Amino acid sequence: MKMRNVSQFISFSILRLIILVVVVPVIFVIFVLFKNGWSAMSWHFIMTPPSGDLTKGGLLLPIVGTLYLVGLTILFALPLGLLSAIYLSEYAKQGKLIRIVRLAIVNLAGVPSIVYGLFGYGVFCLMLNMHESILAGSMTLAILILPVIIVASEEALTAVPQGFREASLALGATKWQTTYKVVLPNALPGIITGAILGISRAAGETAPILFTVVAAYMHDLPKSLFDKCMALPYHLYNISTQVPDAPLNIQWGTALTLLIIAVGLNIAASFIRVHFRKNRAW
Repeated sequence: MKMRNVSQFISFSILRLIILVVVVPVIFVIFVLFKNGWSAMSWHFIMTPPSGDLTKGGLLLPIVGTLYLVGLTILFALPLGLLSAIYLSEYAKQGKLIRIVRLAIVNLAGVPSIVYGLFGYGVFCLMLNMHESILAGSMTLAILILPVIIVASEEALTAVPQGFREASLALGATKWQTTYKVVLPNALPGIITGAILGISRAAGETAPILFTVVAAYMHDLPKSLFDKCMALPYHLYNISTQVPDAPLNIQWGTALTLLIIAVGLNIAASFIRVHFRKNRAW
């Protein structure tokens, strides 16, 4: 009995140590960003476009461009990912082919983002003649996050008890009515979790937009989906490595703004997830 308590104590101590190893660096990074970037944060900094060869001004154009890209990416990726997950979970005949498809989807989630960038450039910019544009960039990012959304959504759908489906079918509902009115509402928290992960990745990616949409400097906001745009990840890279005269407070402020946008999107989506989880029947 005593030996078991000792083993349990050692196991929990190792787990706490692992948590500290993961959490402490994250907290340290956030602290450094706030410490060095907060001095640059102001309404003028947020609402002013970059100027002076990116050594002056603010972040209006990169922020708007990032929001354009993230919004369109989710608009493209979420319906397609959700429909794919519904098919794999509810309609597909389970067998070797479906297992291969699932394995391919999981493997796609681990493909380096620069490969997606080259793919998007070749297909959307050259083959489909979209050129470097917001539309091409958002479609490339949508393909990038699609595997994450499919996997998370399918797991959420599979987690809904089978008894819910059987009860709905027994009451005379069709397969689609059961999926739409019973399974989906109960799986929404998990689906939103997948969307959150996708949003976070899309907002912070640099390589895919480098090939398909991003501009180093623009004077005005984009006027259509076929225009280029600035984006915070690439703007941060640009002023940090390609603009030697860029003030440090602007560099840190840009990094902090990107962090705040990513965290803000996650918090907003988390509140939505909690709301649907409260209404879940199990």
